[in-house]
Amino acid sequence: MKKYLAEFFGTMFLVLLACGSAVLAGPSIGGLGIGLCFGLVLVCLCYAIGNVSGCHVNPAVSFGMFVCGKMTLKDFVGYVIAQLAGAAVGGGLLYLLSQTGADFNFGGVTGANNLATNVLQPGATTLMALIAEVLLTMFFVFIVLSSTDEKCGFGNFAGLAIGLGLGLVNIVGIPVDNCSVNPARSFGPALFSPDAWGDFWIMVVGPLAGAALAVILYRLAVNCGRPAQQQ
Repeated sequence: MKKYLAEFFGTMFLVLLACGSAVLAGPSIGGLGIGLCFGLVLVCLCYAIGNVSGCHVNPAVSFGMFVCGKMTLKDFVGYVIAQLAGAAVGGGLLYLLSQTGADFNFGGVTGANNLATNVLQPGATTLMALIAEVLLTMFFVFIVLSSTDEKCGFGNFAGLAIGLGLGLVNIVGIPVDNCSVNPARSFGPALFSPDAWGDFWIMVVGPLAGAALAVILYRLAVNCGRPAQQQ
């Protein structure tokens, strides 16, 4: 139960703080600052709950771990439920914050209701967003799988690589669709922004496909350790 609670609270804080950086501070920190906030939040979470749940806080990461044989179906389902629930609470808290003070200068063009929803940005096409989500998630999940590999990984330094990876993909992906690479991160804000549901499928299909490709790349290029459940 502790690992599910860790995933719940971890995903809640990821949505609240990382998306909150775009909503509350977007104009002052820009896309680079928002990307760094996503990365820094994840670094903190990796060292806070990494030893409890592995700090997936992302259904795409959990899917990659499941396909790779590093987690059971039961845990995969439990993790995803906890992540979606945490994202919903985080989105709700961010929504409450964004409704206080009509004169507050909220964060730029971040999607419907200014909740940093994942929607196509001006000039971006559906195909462009889908390709971006697949490739960026593939890169990110590959970092997670490789840096945490039991034999070839980097142990306590894995959290830094994972956080930096999330920051980097956000810096690249924000101009396209505010960057998802995480269906839960998209789900939470979308619950309070009905206009975001039209593009939501991209934020599910793209990350899951990218995670599957990351597993293939990991098995071809790294895969030094054996799946934990087989030990």
